[in-house]
Amino acid sequence: MENLKITIFQGYLFWEKIDQNLQNIELRLGNIREKTDLIILPEMFNTGFTMNAAQLAEPMNGKTMQWMHQIAQKFDCVITGSLIVAEGGNYYNRLVWMQPDGRYNYYDKRHLFALGKEHETYTPGTKRLVVELKGWKICPVICYDLRFPVWLRNVNAAYDLLLIVANWPEKRALHWRTLIPARAVENQCYVIGVNRVGHDGNEIYHSGDSTCVDPNGNTVYYKRDEEDVYTFTIIGDEVVKTRRQMPFLRDADNFNLI
Repeated sequence: MENLKITIFQGYLFWEKIDQNLQNIELRLGNIREKTDLIILPEMFNTGFTMNAAQLAEPMNGKTMQWMHQIAQKFDCVITGSLIVAEGGNYYNRLVWMQPDGRYNYYDKRHLFALGKEHETYTPGTKRLVVELKGWKICPVICYDLRFPVWLRNVNAAYDLLLIVANWPEKRALHWRTLIPARAVENQCYVIGVNRVGHDGNEIYHSGDSTCVDPNGNTVYYKRDEEDVYTFTIIGDEVVKTRRQMPFLRDADNFNLI
């Protein structure tokens, strides 16, 4: 694996204002001053975490998908984050992995946040996604998925980087800060969590706490309360060395999800 340049956007999201969010994010990304391989945006980056899917959902050829392609082309990198998608009569909280050439993969959020009644609006996904970038196997998931280690278990070293995009509230920030290093250590991988900041339309405050943790639980990047566009490097040899020196994954229990 080559080393990977990651750019995170930890920003304020304008409530249910798609055009304003896309314009603001593009403006903020203008601060990138070095070549990057991957730009990561928060969950529902173009609307905030809303249940107003009927008014805000877009098709897979909608303006946000077109915008993602334009940004990927502009920076010659992958860009990822989740948005509300309407498809087949259902609504999905869908993470899109957009490449510069316009090809993409997607992941539909598996664990819907019942406390916020997300399950009453959105349809859950059924398949985990693993994509490749510069020799890295990357598993992107969405927010509440972080709480479910069985879904994220790194069976047979299926991935090297676990990526979480989120709208995680400050009132449970301790859980976020605890679970991210736990997932890194138990799965012997890097974990990156990208969250928003500020109050949403329901007056819920988000403190960001966007984080990158290495396979040994060490913090590579962390930012709280402030907007930030920041680029850092994760080291491929760190994953290889950790798994070679401490081959714990081979002792993991086998199981099947029903």
